[in-house]
This record gives sequence, C-alpha cells and structure tokens, in this order.
Amino acid sequence: MRNDFLWALALLAWPAVAAEYKFDFAEVRENQTPPGFRSVVTGAGKPGDWRVIMDEVPPLLQALNPRAPAVAKQAVLAQLSQDPTDEHFPLLIYEDQIISDFTLTTRFKTVKGVEEKMAGIAFRIQNPTNYYVVRASSLGNNLRFYKVSNGQRGPLVGPDVPVPSGVWHDLTIECKGNTIRCRFNGKDLITATDKINPFTNGKIGFWTKSDSVSYFADARLVYKPHEAPAQGLVRDMLNKYPRLLGLQVYVLGDDPQAPRLVASKNTNEVNRVGGKVEQDVIQQGTPYYGNEKDFVSVVLPLRDRNGDCVAAVRVIMKTFAGQTEQNAFARAMPVVREIQGRFSTLQDLVQ
Repeated sequence: MRNDFLWALALLAWPAVAAEYKFDFAEVRENQTPPGFRSVVTGAGKPGDWRVIMDEVPPLLQALNPRAPAVAKQAVLAQLSQDPTDEHFPLLIYEDQIISDFTLTTRFKTVKGVEEKMAGIAFRIQNPTNYYVVRASSLGNNLRFYKVSNGQRGPLVGPDVPVPSGVWHDLTIECKGNTIRCRFNGKDLITATDKINPFTNGKIGFWTKSDSVSYFADARLVYKPHEAPAQGLVRDMLNKYPRLLGLQVYVLGDDPQAPRLVASKNTNEVNRVGGKVEQDVIQQGTPYYGNEKDFVSVVLPLRDRNGDCVAAVRVIMKTFAGQTEQNAFARAMPVVREIQGRFSTLQDLVQ
C-alpha cells in the first residue's frame, strides 16, 4: 500500500492537479451512511445497505516496533445487504465532486456471499447506468475492468488472480485521459484504453454485486477537479460586470427535486444542492425576484437552442433606495442574455 500511496501523491506534481481527498469514515457515527454519498443500484433489486462499522485493519505502514499489534480497530465502509439477485449492483456514489483525471487508492475485503463475493470501485459515473468499474472477485479469483453503457456491461479486461476472502487487499486505480491503469496488491495488472465515446469525467463510487458483503478502508483520492464550461461563463461575466455580488448557474441532476449548482462566483459552493426556487425556474420557466436588506436576487431561466428551459441563473446585486422588481430584472437581463447567447445545449454548460 505504501508504493500505491506514493504513486498517488506523485500526481500532485501535475500542474493541473491541486486536490486530494481522504474518505475519513472515522468521522461518521457507527451504523450510519457517510454524508455526501448517494446509494443507488444498477440492474434489479433494491439499493445496498451501506454503513460505517468497526473492523480490524492492518496498519498502512509497517510498524517499526516488532511488538506493535498487527491489526487495529478502525472505521470502515461496509455494504451489508445480501440480495441474491444476479444482475444487482449496489453503488454508493460520492456526490460532492465531478472528477476527470485521478488516482484512487483503497483497501477492500470481501467478507461473505453465496452468489458472489465481489468488491470494486466505479468511476466517471454519469448516472447509475453509465460508468467504468474495476472489481475483484473472490469466488472467480479474478480482477476485471469494464464499461457500463446504458446498463449493459462491455467487454471484461483483466487477469485471473487470487483474491482470498476475509483478507484486506490493496487496490489503486489511475485514470488519465481515456487510459485506465489498475494496480492490485502492488502489481500492475490492468491497462485499458476506451477509444469509443469515452467518459471524460464523472463521480466516484464504491461498488459490489449481488449478495456480496464487502468492506472498504483507507480510501484516498488525488484528482483533477472538473470545471464545467458554465464556470468559465460566470468568470467572464464577473470580469465584465464586476459590481455583481454573486452569479450562479443551476441545472437539474439525476434528482429533479434537487437542482445542482454547476458554476458560481464562490467556487467553493459548486455542486451544492439548490432549492425550490431554482427547481421551479428550470421546470416552469418562471422568473424569481427576492429583495433582502442589502441586496436583490433575480433568478431567470436559461433556454437551449430549442427554447427548452435547461438551467437557471441567479444574479445577486446591490440594492438601492427605490429598488423595484422591474428595475432588478432590467439590471440582470444583460448578464443573462449574454450567457444565453454563448451556449446551445445543456451539455455546453456542464461537460
């Protein structure tokens, strides 16, 4: 695991990479699902039962003291459902980031299962039916990479290799451009390239199959954050209209009840969930006006080339004595019209 960790840290030397994230399950209460994740399923059956539990895990680094304990109790992520449905793939998706290039290191252990004993990582997730996955099977004793397109599994790539159950294994996945590399227990075992409509970015998730009960620990991600094209539009507008207090672009994600912020003056807000105002503006095309003590906020629809409302833009401006709703819309419209004129489809904003 030490070599894998150093391999991941080496990616910090990439000029375009500036982010590292550790999935610290120790901060989650026992038997709770980690915040910031969404449980879904590919195929048949119900979503998995993902919880943080305590388990014995070997230390990441070899102990200097030979008398040091070989394992220690720590918080791990567990998938505990035992649904025996064959085409049943529980996913726990990390919702806070859309990621392009990355290296992920983790440890996993298959615990039990009659139909399957599998554990894996899904990545560049577009939705529950479109993503890549690297998974290991203790029953099949193999490591495989494949692409899921519209719920259909593509060709399997990878070797036969022992994956004993009840044992912690090291897994590293590197995704750079359309090339995927995988290291398992310190050995480079998979190199694959997706040349046909590759997924260029997406979310990360933990993955199992059928009745597999599997644990994950010490997951760490070094990645290149994805910047939606809408963020570039927001940056340009803020340069042109520097007096704006705020500018945000929202789109509807997989959940139509939860609009997602894809661009903002405050980039730390990106990927946060919006509210009913943004949802109504996108779904109904109705504008919104709000007047606070020191500022006014206008939310207007953004339409694609077919005239369909696909996004909402919130313009936040200083208020003044005599501020009216009509005047606020008039002040916001030049900004919205310029954004409107610089995209044709929803994909132009988010991909």
